[in-house]
Amino acid sequence: MDPVEARAVLQAHPLRIGVSTRSLFELDAEDRIFNEEGVDAYVKYQREHEEDILGEGAAFQTIKRILALNEDPSSPYVEVVLMSKNSPDLSLRAFTSAKAYGLPIRHGSFTSGRSLAPYLPAWGIDLFLSNDEKDVRSAAASGAASALLRKRPPDLGDALDDGELRVAFDGDAVIFGPESDAIYASSGLEHFLTHESDNAHVPMQPGPLAGFFRKLSMLRAIHMKPSRVSKVRIAVVTARNAPAHARAIHTLRSWGADADEAHFVGRNSKAPILKAMGAHIFFDDQAAHVDKASSVVPSGLVPGPHAPDDPVIPA
Repeated sequence: MDPVEARAVLQAHPLRIGVSTRSLFELDAEDRIFNEEGVDAYVKYQREHEEDILGEGAAFQTIKRILALNEDPSSPYVEVVLMSKNSPDLSLRAFTSAKAYGLPIRHGSFTSGRSLAPYLPAWGIDLFLSNDEKDVRSAAASGAASALLRKRPPDLGDALDDGELRVAFDGDAVIFGPESDAIYASSGLEHFLTHESDNAHVPMQPGPLAGFFRKLSMLRAIHMKPSRVSKVRIAVVTARNAPAHARAIHTLRSWGADADEAHFVGRNSKAPILKAMGAHIFFDDQAAHVDKASSVVPSGLVPGPHAPDDPVIPA
């Protein structure tokens, strides 16, 4: 996309990310108090520690880096909304921590136990990041783009302070629709490959994170340098391989949403690729892939449109 057009679109309709406080910050100790000692002890602890700065959670580096892409604070390309089922008491500590880290986050919803899903369309959220399975499932059931974040990888550092944001996506059932996956599941690999080869130039339907992917591509265009290197680096890391790879590339072309990297790994593990890339976050629809990736990079499970009473998303 042309950078001028991308600026106009995002200034009128910023990329808006809803992030749970437990995804942005480290709140394990607080959760233990809540679960083991109850609500009163939890509220007491929060009030006693209102000025204590919270540690970094799984989504922290992604949020920090994407907010840094804003050029004009009065007309941002990206806005972040804190979303929490905690009581409003936590808002004091959460916003204090955001300010201490230099994160320009000023909006939020704190619902004292009520589901956050109804508030996502009210805020106009393009992507919801949370480690609360019930909220993510409810969000997906309502059609909202969302991902269930695993715990922050151990010993995750930020030694490479290069100003880049590196985001990696699986393809089918994430940025692309699940139709091809369904063919593979019902008819097997040979039929899948034949179908994808025959339809190589037919764009796939958008998947649950397609809207987020497109707006991220706009940010990439805005920050593209004459050397064709952007501060936003996008990768597709997919189990597709040749000849099924062609349809993925032609689909992205039809959207006008380029990727910087594409890795067609087949049956190989995605984790080493993600580690080599230095990705700040990875999205996949299969729990096994997310579990392996989460040992090296913050990772989110993208659920399908499950009804609230469907079986739980695998942990």
